[in-house]
Amino acid sequence: MTSTDEPLELASAPLPMVVPTRGLPARVRIHEVGARDGLQNEKTVVPTELKAEFIHRLADAGLTTVEATSFVHPKWVPQLADAEDLFPLLGDLQGVHLPVLVPNERGLDRALALGAHRVGVFASATESFARANLNRTVDEALAMFAPVVARAREQGVHVRGYLSMCFGDPWEGAVPISRVVRVCRALLDMGCDELSLGDTIGVATPGHVSAMLAALNAVQVPTERIGVHFHDTYGQALTNTLAALQHGVTTVDASAGGLGGCPYAKSATGNLATEDLVWMLHGLGIDTGVDLVRLSATSAWMADQLGRPSPSRTVRALTARSHEEPAASPQEQ
Repeated sequence: MTSTDEPLELASAPLPMVVPTRGLPARVRIHEVGARDGLQNEKTVVPTELKAEFIHRLADAGLTTVEATSFVHPKWVPQLADAEDLFPLLGDLQGVHLPVLVPNERGLDRALALGAHRVGVFASATESFARANLNRTVDEALAMFAPVVARAREQGVHVRGYLSMCFGDPWEGAVPISRVVRVCRALLDMGCDELSLGDTIGVATPGHVSAMLAALNAVQVPTERIGVHFHDTYGQALTNTLAALQHGVTTVDASAGGLGGCPYAKSATGNLATEDLVWMLHGLGIDTGVDLVRLSATSAWMADQLGRPSPSRTVRALTARSHEEPAASPQEQ
């Protein structure tokens, strides 16, 4: 909603002309991260009820995977300290996956106690970020995740393996593709159902993305088990996404309104905006199931709650159009 809580009136807006391109998937599943990754770095604590309303609005816009929260210790991410209070408020959402992050077995216990059916563990491709984010080496973190993944699978819970710093690290610089491949293979071998390749500081380029995906395929990591998570630091998120789609990837992480960053990597700016992604996908004739107008209205509403404009170019453009006055006819001039 806008600041006046009125719906955007965009029926006449020139939504992108559909021009399909060969070699792209017919449908893409958007893994919406705005309610977790998008809000976790906010300095002012967002009320639990507001987070719940945000997630409900995202679901109403057609998003079927909405990452809800993280069961980390409150001192590490204070914004998500209300996980136990938030998750029960989402029980009425039907047909919507609500994955949560769990850092260890204690986090898994908390998630399972609330009936979570999808969880994620978050590893790093680099030693520096593993130390900053988890206070462990890469291999120590993998050892910590192994029993988490095993127990989750025993309970029939879907497990996603996040991997940060796949394309570059603020402390170490360029990250060898072979290092990323090793950790991805380890996550799959321990039982993760899917992977999310994170360009945490937004330095990837299309050729790098294609080379990464090809290297993963070479060690029998199937493309259908790979998702991509791009940040838009250098304006490359959509270009990199297109490279991934051309390779056959059908799961793309994005954040409503472009919210988010990373509290442990200060150079990590906002995530790829879901609206910008949907605009591109719809123009390519790719089905997402998302209502772009409703989604943009939701992000405009959340930006208003946070007291700042939405970073999403699509949200800004559509919101501006909704407030334009009709041009005067010649007789009225």
